[in-house]
Amino acid sequence: MSDDPLVLFMPSGKRGRFPRGTTVLDAARQLGVYVESVCGGRATCGRCQIEVQEGHFAKHKISSSQEHISAVGAREARYAEKRALPVGRRLSCSATIEGDLVVDVPQDAVINAQVVRKDADTRVIERHPAIHLCYVEVEEPDMHKPLGDLDRLKTALQNDWGFGRIEADAYLLPQVQAILRAGQWAVTAALHQDADNDIARLVALWPGLKNEAYGLACDIGSTTIAMHLVSLLSGRVVASAGASNPQIRFGEDLMSRVSYVMMNPDGREAMTRAVRQEISKLVQKVAENGGIERHDILDAVFVANPIMHHLFLGIDPTELGGAPFALAVSGAVKLRADDLRLKLNPGARTYLLPCIAGHVGADAAAVTLSEGPHRQDDMMLIVDVGTNAEIVLGNRARVVAASSPTGPAFEGAEISSGQRAAPGAIERVRIDRGTLAPRFRVIGSDIWSDEPGFPESLGETGVTGICGSGIIEVIAEMYLAGIISEDGVVNGALAQANPRIVADGRTFAYVLRETAPRITVTQNDVRAIQLAKAALYAGTKLLMEKQGVQTVDAIRFAGAFGSFIDPQYAMVLGLIPDCDLSKVSAVGNAAGTGARMALLNRNHRREIEETVRRIEKIETALEPKFQEHFVYAMALPNKVDPFPKLAEQVQLPPRALAPGVAADEGAARPRRRSREERAARRRRD
Repeated sequence: MSDDPLVLFMPSGKRGRFPRGTTVLDAARQLGVYVESVCGGRATCGRCQIEVQEGHFAKHKISSSQEHISAVGAREARYAEKRALPVGRRLSCSATIEGDLVVDVPQDAVINAQVVRKDADTRVIERHPAIHLCYVEVEEPDMHKPLGDLDRLKTALQNDWGFGRIEADAYLLPQVQAILRAGQWAVTAALHQDADNDIARLVALWPGLKNEAYGLACDIGSTTIAMHLVSLLSGRVVASAGASNPQIRFGEDLMSRVSYVMMNPDGREAMTRAVRQEISKLVQKVAENGGIERHDILDAVFVANPIMHHLFLGIDPTELGGAPFALAVSGAVKLRADDLRLKLNPGARTYLLPCIAGHVGADAAAVTLSEGPHRQDDMMLIVDVGTNAEIVLGNRARVVAASSPTGPAFEGAEISSGQRAAPGAIERVRIDRGTLAPRFRVIGSDIWSDEPGFPESLGETGVTGICGSGIIEVIAEMYLAGIISEDGVVNGALAQANPRIVADGRTFAYVLRETAPRITVTQNDVRAIQLAKAALYAGTKLLMEKQGVQTVDAIRFAGAFGSFIDPQYAMVLGLIPDCDLSKVSAVGNAAGTGARMALLNRNHRREIEETVRRIEKIETALEPKFQEHFVYAMALPNKVDPFPKLAEQVQLPPRALAPGVAADEGAARPRRRSREERAARRRRD
């Protein structure tokens, strides 16, 4: 057995034996552990900081000590004096291995750190970006060595940084000589290499040492666009911004935008121009908030649903408007930023994640990358609730995906008092089981409606309507309070005893707010939500059948809307299958997190490209059992599926069993469809 010291790098867990005197940075590189270094081991950039963990690590059979690493040398001391080195930190380019070590690579090491926004994602992402900053000292020209300035620069980069073939962007050719002389033959080069076997592209060049570069992670949604400005060297989110998608003026939902393209000769160009202009405004906003110039941005990753993806790229989305929902391009797309008119650094690159299917886009791929069902043994369900819900179900053995046409009801459309989530919208509802009196909370106020100071807390906005999370909660509460049956019928018999139940034409409604503006939940509102949730649940059931499972181990709500859904009420409604409530959670803008992962680590790009190739796409419209699952799912929470884990947490009303079905069977046989359900089926057919 070798007597060379054993070195373990955390958090990656990679280990290896190295001769004494090997620098920690060299050891990391040999093991494939990404440690940032701009200066090429000259101890000037400070990016390669590490920490030595002390003690005996029984699990790894290593005893690590500060005595097992070389003493601070002159170069480290000089850096610590000029730049300040945190206590316990060492520069891995200067520190050498002298014994067994456990080395921590802190992902928060940052030089000249920007202010981090409070709403920035806190996930630590191991860095291995496609953009590399490389400081080199180039030989001066020599009459006896007639090699061009650019060629000597390439040689220096190859010798100092180990690159193979290097090509330079055309725009740099007229600038190289001036930059080299301005830096007195010491320059920082930015090279783009998306994969190990790619040619390294010289995309930017600065005189002297440049110690920072930035990238963008952007989620282009049909309603909103969210953007993060990220340090490529530290991984920090230094600024974030969002805006409404200006394409809304061409159509509220995706299909209406496809129709606009079909009906207007310049429709595609108009929508492409609109979204690119808005993204350009967001770039300027995050650059100003982060205190940088647009030219400091060298890379960008975008995710979007298929139609937004195509329109952003300038592709006609008409083929996505009908079967077989053909994508023009499904794989990852790599372009120059200038190709998309983004006005970043002239050499900046862009990367768009692959789309999974015609209605399951790059945003769903980014969510999958973020949450990682393909990395787990447990069966995980990911649901991105929207006008077109995207569903992913799987584990490391197999992943399946589908989309389900939920419609706009969850966003407030088709609801009598519905609206998008905005100040003044009711977002939380509770109903007293005895009196049927409601209390609610409104966006913009932390006070419930039955608490002192509620009217004053609303300011000038007041109560304006009810948004998606409020709609889910009020209908679930109406079911739990006995106001509606499991079939979603408002109990008109209660009208004689309770003023909250009122006649509404030939049906009845529940009065949520009596004063102006009067807000009621009508029978049609209940039906709209039933249709939407049944479509989502039916899609989920199809995926569960494909996986051969009766239950799921964990559920993740993705997207902005999913962040505000209470998992308990979603389950009472039957929006999602039965599951341990502690294993159901909202993951916020997971698509944005997936975009950040692809931005900061090119290995994640390969991971999601390979994963998408393996994901099995299920087209719900072609599945014969979809309609059967849809009909059962119209009931609250479901006509045939039991919810034992939910019943442990919530007192559910007794289930109405069909004639001839014993109570211990736990599920009712199919009943005769209601008029509304028959109408829904005709619409789908």
